[in-house]
Amino acid sequence: MSINYSERIPNNVNLANDRTLQRALEHWQPRFLEWWRELGPHDFEANDVYLRTAVGVDAQGWASYGYVKMPDYRWGIFLADAIPDRKIGFGDAFGQPVWQQVPGEFRSQFRRLIVTQGDTEPASVEQQHLLGHTCPSLYDLRNLFQVNVEEGRHLWAMVYLLHAYFGRDGREEAEELLARHSGDADKPRILGTFNEPISDWLSFYMFTYFTDRDGKFQLKSLAESSFDPLARTCRFMLTEEAHHMFVGETGIARVIRRTLEVMKELGTDNPEAIRRHGAVDLPTLQRYLNFWFTSSLDLFGSEVSSNAATTFANGIKGRPDESQYEDHVCADATFALDVPDGKGGVATDTVPMRNAMNEIARSAYVRDCEIGVKRWNMAIKRAGVDFQLALPSTRFRRSIGAWAGVPTDPGGTPISREAYERQLPASLPSESDRAFVRSLMQPVREPGKMAGWIAPPDRGINNLPVEYEYVRLG
Repeated sequence: MSINYSERIPNNVNLANDRTLQRALEHWQPRFLEWWRELGPHDFEANDVYLRTAVGVDAQGWASYGYVKMPDYRWGIFLADAIPDRKIGFGDAFGQPVWQQVPGEFRSQFRRLIVTQGDTEPASVEQQHLLGHTCPSLYDLRNLFQVNVEEGRHLWAMVYLLHAYFGRDGREEAEELLARHSGDADKPRILGTFNEPISDWLSFYMFTYFTDRDGKFQLKSLAESSFDPLARTCRFMLTEEAHHMFVGETGIARVIRRTLEVMKELGTDNPEAIRRHGAVDLPTLQRYLNFWFTSSLDLFGSEVSSNAATTFANGIKGRPDESQYEDHVCADATFALDVPDGKGGVATDTVPMRNAMNEIARSAYVRDCEIGVKRWNMAIKRAGVDFQLALPSTRFRRSIGAWAGVPTDPGGTPISREAYERQLPASLPSESDRAFVRSLMQPVREPGKMAGWIAPPDRGINNLPVEYEYVRLG
C-alpha cells in the first residue's frame, strides 16, 4: 500500500476521513518539531542528508532514497497491510477474531505498554543528541541521522495509537512523551537504559546492537498482539529497526577490524601500545559490551512476572515469533528457571510458563545477540589473535528480577560482595576507559575518509560508493 504524501501527515490509515483525529495529530505535530529542534541532532538542521523515507509498507521497494533536511523529513503513520481473517494467536482467546478496537477491560494494560514503547523512541534520539559533532565519517554521520529520524517516526506510530484509540487519556500520554527527557533529574525516561549517556560512538554502536535489539524483541512480541492496529504498527516498525541493528553490528565489526590492523602493524596485543596508536584495545571493547548487554537485559523485566502472565493470557502481548511454538495457550505448561538458592549457589525453580514470558523473550534475545559476537570472533580468529569476546551471563549486574543485586562474576557464578566489587573495574568501562574512548572522537568530515580508530565499511549505502557525500556540510 503506497502512502499519501500530499497529506500534511503522510499516512496509510485514511487520516483524511477522520477530521477529529487529524486535527488532534496536527495539534501535536508542532510540539514534536519543537522537540526535534531542541533535542534532535544538534546543529544539523540546515544540512542535506541522504536518507531513506518510507513510501509504502510492502517489503519490496518500501523506501526511497534522497537528500532531505531533517526537520523536513516526512514522518508519518504507517501500518503493515492487514492480514485477512487474522485470528488471535495466543492466550485465553486463542483462535478468535483479532480486535480492531481495544477491549475496555484491557485499556490500561495496552496504554501502559504503548506508552513504555513510545517513550524509548525519543529517548534514544535525546541520548544521541550531540554525537554528530564527533562523527568518524560522513557515512557514519548519515547512519546516525537515519536512525534518529526513524526513531522519530516510531514515536509517531505510538502517538497515533494513543490518539486514535485511547481518547483524552491517550492525548495526555502523547504530550508526556515529549515532556520526559533522557537523563533528566526531575522527569527522566521510563526505562533506566534510556537515561544512560551516549557520549561516544563506541557506545552508540553498542546501543544500536544490544539495546535496539531489545526493541526488536519487544516489537516482535507486540506484533503478535490481538489488537490488530498495534500488531500492524509494530510489524512495519520492525522493517526499519533492522537497519539500526545493522549499524551496530557493522560498526563494532569495523572497530575490531581496525584494532586488528593496528595489532598486526605493531606486532603486539598490549592494550597500552594499541591505545597509543589510536585504536580501541579488545579488552576495552569487552568491557563496553558487558555494560550495554547487561543494561539491555533488564529491559525485559523480571524472570517471574504476574504482569507478563496477564498480558499473555489476555492476548495483549505474545512471545516473539509465536508461530514457532506448539502450545499457544500455555495454561498448564511450566518453565524451569535458575535462581539464587540463598546460600551463595544456584537452584532450579519451576514456574508456570505464563509467568516466565519475560524470560522466554530474554532467552531468545540472548541467542540473537550471540550471532554477532560469533561473527566478530571469527574475524579475530582469522587475524590469528588469541582473544574471544563473550556475552556475560544473564545473572551478572542485574537490577531487576531474581538476580537483582546478587553478586556474580561475568560468567554468572555467585561470589562474595567483596569479590564482586574487586572484579567490577575489570568487567565494566572505567572512567579512564571512557575518557580514552572520548579522546578518539575527533570528527572526520571529508567524504570517504575515516577516523583512525575505525575501518571503512565494506560498501556504501543504496549501492553508492563509500566516498559519496552522504551529508552535505557546506
